[in-house]
Amino acid sequence: MQGWKAFIPTEQKIQYLNQLLKVGFDVLDCGSFVSPKAIPQMADTASVIKQLDCSFSDTKLLVIVANERGAEEAVVYDQIHSLGFPFSISPQFQMRNTNSSMEESLLRVESIQELCIKNKKELVIYLSMGFGNPYGDAYTEDILLNWVSKMAALDVKIISLADTVGLASPAQIQQALSKVLPAYPNVEIGVHLHASYTNWQDKLTAAFDAGCTRFDGALKGIGGCPMAQDDLVGNMDTELMIPYFQSKNVLKMLNQEALIASSELASTIFH
Repeated sequence: MQGWKAFIPTEQKIQYLNQLLKVGFDVLDCGSFVSPKAIPQMADTASVIKQLDCSFSDTKLLVIVANERGAEEAVVYDQIHSLGFPFSISPQFQMRNTNSSMEESLLRVESIQELCIKNKKELVIYLSMGFGNPYGDAYTEDILLNWVSKMAALDVKIISLADTVGLASPAQIQQALSKVLPAYPNVEIGVHLHASYTNWQDKLTAAFDAGCTRFDGALKGIGGCPMAQDDLVGNMDTELMIPYFQSKNVLKMLNQEALIASSELASTIFH
């Protein structure tokens, strides 16, 4: 939702997220405690969280934060299980996305991790520009491994490699994961891939064949990072991913009726 230009009414967000909670996903990224000036679409996250009905669902709620202030706001909600922090391994994008240097951001991660431990929340680190960047900043798999090691040293248990602007090739995805996964067997390594209708399957296959088991998606492939570039590359489409994983016999049963209803709602919201 964050990159959607028209403001989505709060009640519509609540309706959509409550519907998604019925499907049976592992995790639902349901909002962001970030500056309303920077991301106006997420200004009502607190109001939305209060109206989500988790009583019938095992789905974990995740929210994005960009600094300690956002984390302090988020940890007070019992419904929230995980806090996600976007840590870019591109210095230029880190400044664009969170208005902080990489050194400042690492200190933020340390503080947010302390808050999470104290409040029994789980910290998820998204390594933005995890497969390269469009800004000319240096990128190698060794740079990626270095930042994964720094996060693991803080006892971060979940790290998602994000192809923030959709520039990663399947070969890059496979090579990066084939280095990171064996090096950190006690960390859950995921991917947050952005893709088009023409290249989603090749990217997905590259990650899956490398041994990745945590994948992010969005219905209709809606999304993209508004801080990255003007021409957003959408998230990977959940409705394409589900049959792919079902064909591999690795996906638990989902509530298909709830999924269809969610898809129909998405069509009315994102049009």
